[in-house]
Amino acid sequence: MLRGFDRLFALLAASLSAQFVLAEEQAVERWGVNMPKGVTEVAQTTYELHMLIFWICVAIGVLVFGVMFYSMWRHRKSKGYKAAQFHESTAVELVWTIIPTAILILMAIPASKTLYDIYDTDKADLDIMITGYQWKWKYDYIGSDVTFFSNLSTPRTQINNEQPKNPNYLLEVDEPLVVPIKKKIRFLITANDVIHAWWVPDLAVKKDAIPGFINESWTRIEEPGIYRGQCAELCGKDHGFMPIVVKAVPQDEYNAWLDGRVASAVKMRELTGKTFTFDELFAQGEKVYNNVCAACHQPNGKGVPGVFPAIAGSKIATGPLNNHLNIVIAGSQVNPAMQAFGEQLSEVDIAAVITYQRNAFGNEMGDTVQPVDILNFKNKQ
Repeated sequence: MLRGFDRLFALLAASLSAQFVLAEEQAVERWGVNMPKGVTEVAQTTYELHMLIFWICVAIGVLVFGVMFYSMWRHRKSKGYKAAQFHESTAVELVWTIIPTAILILMAIPASKTLYDIYDTDKADLDIMITGYQWKWKYDYIGSDVTFFSNLSTPRTQINNEQPKNPNYLLEVDEPLVVPIKKKIRFLITANDVIHAWWVPDLAVKKDAIPGFINESWTRIEEPGIYRGQCAELCGKDHGFMPIVVKAVPQDEYNAWLDGRVASAVKMRELTGKTFTFDELFAQGEKVYNNVCAACHQPNGKGVPGVFPAIAGSKIATGPLNNHLNIVIAGSQVNPAMQAFGEQLSEVDIAAVITYQRNAFGNEMGDTVQPVDILNFKNKQ
């Protein structure tokens, strides 16, 4: 009888082992409940460490519960066995102390190496400052004039269930973070308002963005591709609308993109002195409003009663122009939810969105604000 049970137990253990391997593959490929293997060396090392510790825990669980269930079955009361009465066994206490300690030490060796690699941000080829805002990301390429904001680009019609949702729903942006492949990139992560968290699973990067502090992380992507993530810290009303898109490209393509961004920055500064027509400002202002302002004030300008004030008929949008300029550029001292957009938007975009707000939603103020007006206002502050 005992030999028969031993054979049954061995078959059961082999079956469970095969099932666990199959479950791992299904978890990754079909169910999506396991960690991603990632596209960087650190990501893959982290995944391998995760699976190693997981299988060690599985083996311990199978062994412990196997022995327990076997003992309960083999020494059950119906067969006449009586429980042994003993305590303070030095040998048993040594065994159950030494064996777990040895297991933990063996687990700590690969874990310590992986942690060392994760925190080794030295000798980076490129530094990028990442700043979290409600609810967008700002990227500054240190050592160049390239800086821009990355906003959610999912159409409001999809968010409001007026159109079918695309595969990257709430995970698409107007300006992705472009980085070169095969280069060590150091991220300096902070926040402007509340706590955020910059998280891209495929890169194995997840760091809190805390106002007043700078956290560091790094990555080296070996193959071109687009990798998506999102804010992983509950940061307010539109926390779920704060995605991250990283676009990894070959060095030549990255250099061309960087040169183009520098040229665009120069062109934008030149546009500050240009005089735009009302129609040009209104059209551009509508785009800026829907991209930046509509999340709080709503696409129809009616706001959220008791939370976010309306633009339609508001005292700001229909009152003195200087008050309107001040609250958009410097933010509100009364309502912290109204951020300062003086650094977030260019003079052209600020002029356009104020022109739009003062003439849309039935306000019809007839004002036209030029970029040079914004520049002069900033200089007076």
